[in-house]
Amino acid sequence: MKTTDTPPAALAEEPRDRPPVTKTGAVPERDKREGTVLNVFSHGVLVIWALLVVLPLLWAVMSSFKDDNSIFSSPWALPDKLHFENWSRAWTQAHMSDYFLNTILVVGGSLLGTLVLGSMAAYVLARFDFPGNRFIYFLFIGGMSFPIILALVPLFFVMNNMGLLNTTHGLILVYIAYSLPFTVFFLSSFFRTLPSSVAEAAIIDGASHTRTFFQIMLPMAKPGLISVGIFNFLGQWNQYMLPTVLNTDPEKKVLSQGLVQLAVSQGYKGDYSGLFAGLVMAMLPVLAAYIIFQRQVVAGLTAGALK
Repeated sequence: MKTTDTPPAALAEEPRDRPPVTKTGAVPERDKREGTVLNVFSHGVLVIWALLVVLPLLWAVMSSFKDDNSIFSSPWALPDKLHFENWSRAWTQAHMSDYFLNTILVVGGSLLGTLVLGSMAAYVLARFDFPGNRFIYFLFIGGMSFPIILALVPLFFVMNNMGLLNTTHGLILVYIAYSLPFTVFFLSSFFRTLPSSVAEAAIIDGASHTRTFFQIMLPMAKPGLISVGIFNFLGQWNQYMLPTVLNTDPEKKVLSQGLVQLAVSQGYKGDYSGLFAGLVMAMLPVLAAYIIFQRQVVAGLTAGALK
């Protein structure tokens, strides 16, 4: 039988559209240029976005330490000296201390209630199969798409009939109901990523479903709880529409209402330095919460993708 040195056609012919590969496996020069251009463009967009976010914050902080004349005469210049009296005036005369206390009480109570009730509902919907499971889940999802402005009028009358208007606990209940749809949606997806073997082992050892949830599954869901807690904290801390409609008592106003009251009460006085000081006071807790828990937020958001 005669043999030939010619390789088979399937091995001899190479695709013409395959990019050339060097012996050392180096990336072609054209791909390097394309990657460099893409990196420069993406980093440029991120730098512009960072400037758009950071510069207004820095300008507000800088203006809070100026007097009113310096704010208008040299708005972009650094303050000649630090006017701490702006902060003290906003804290005492503008009653920012009272607004802070009311906001901490409302947001603290509603955040705790949202995480407890939301995690319990999400755990049941994510780990147990029962008739109506998906229907209840989609009811929560539908709550995310329902504009809160459409419910303000009936909500006002419901709260009035129940005697919950102008009360701290009434506003807490409304905040919880407002935040539950997103919390259940977020945590139900997170609970599905947790291993079932741990919960099954606890049940076999004699633990009840309640003990399994609070002592085993809930600590495992800590990254997700922190992430959804930060999102709810931001939304509830900056909430303005709900307290404006449901909380008209001047002694129980929250921080967002206090800032508007501070701006309106100035009239023709023009105390913009005190207004900037109050604005920075309202921003500091939000910035501090995100800076402290930023790693946990990223871990919670990426936990489902790392399963």
